[in-house]
Amino acid sequence: MSELRTALQEYLSVRRQLGFKLRDEGSILPKFVLFLEQQGASFITRDLALRWAMQPKDVLPARWATRLRMVRLFAQYQSAANPRTEIPPQGLLPYYYHRKTPYIYTDKEIKRLLEAAKQLPSKIGLRPYTYYTLFGLLAVTGMRMSESVSLQCKDVDLTQGILTIVQTKFGKSRLLPLHPSAQRVLKQYECRRDRICPNPQDPNFFLSESGSRLTGGNVRHMFVKLSRQIGLRGPHASHGPRLHDLRHAFAVRTILNWYREDIDVERQLPKLATYLGHTHVHDTYWYLSAVPELMQLAIKRMEKAEGGTLL
Repeated sequence: MSELRTALQEYLSVRRQLGFKLRDEGSILPKFVLFLEQQGASFITRDLALRWAMQPKDVLPARWATRLRMVRLFAQYQSAANPRTEIPPQGLLPYYYHRKTPYIYTDKEIKRLLEAAKQLPSKIGLRPYTYYTLFGLLAVTGMRMSESVSLQCKDVDLTQGILTIVQTKFGKSRLLPLHPSAQRVLKQYECRRDRICPNPQDPNFFLSESGSRLTGGNVRHMFVKLSRQIGLRGPHASHGPRLHDLRHAFAVRTILNWYREDIDVERQLPKLATYLGHTHVHDTYWYLSAVPELMQLAIKRMEKAEGGTLL
């Protein structure tokens, strides 16, 4: 095994022990090392890193920047062992990420989505209730889609009404209390699932008709299909409201209700950040700046406190 391959294994192992999952890096960086070997290089150079990052011609510049960022972090690690290593500088492939403005679903739109899910065809009667319950859970808890499909039966306590979210984004775990109405719907799904699929292939709470766990691809595909069906997207549109926007909608509704009830939002935001699984509360502040109605309510609150008009 070459020095670079050994170094890459050590680098990935160290970062994973620190809590990083490195799914993309684990599959992409070995290709970079192979490229270096094919070029006869025994250490990382800026020129080779740049050439490799820009190899795929049919992708957006953002993808080139992502590939180079992966190499830069690996090079920083490797430079301690091999001083000949050249670290690609910041800004070599400039790309600035622009966060997409979230789509805030209305209650009527969420209801239409759930009703459409209930009408899905099924040979055994499980699919419509799986997607009805799953999409409903995302809407009322703001969970990440990846968290919901990864839920195992042991993580769902319907007696206490608590979900255990295990080792998700940033390696964080948390407890998610449920409203009694959500408990009832999950219990109904559990009973139906166990009756239809008493011996599942996987221990996951949400199952496909074959008794296996759902995948993110399955869920996204079904969401797009239903979104087109109910008019959230055009009949053949590849872009439009996202499944992840249910998370945004939950956060926005929560903050809006706090403002309307004259609750101190500043003091409550850390609770919402914890519930959503955010690492920093400033991630939750994004929802304030993303929605005009929230900004208007915040300005009115400030005007009231100042006793005047800000605008």
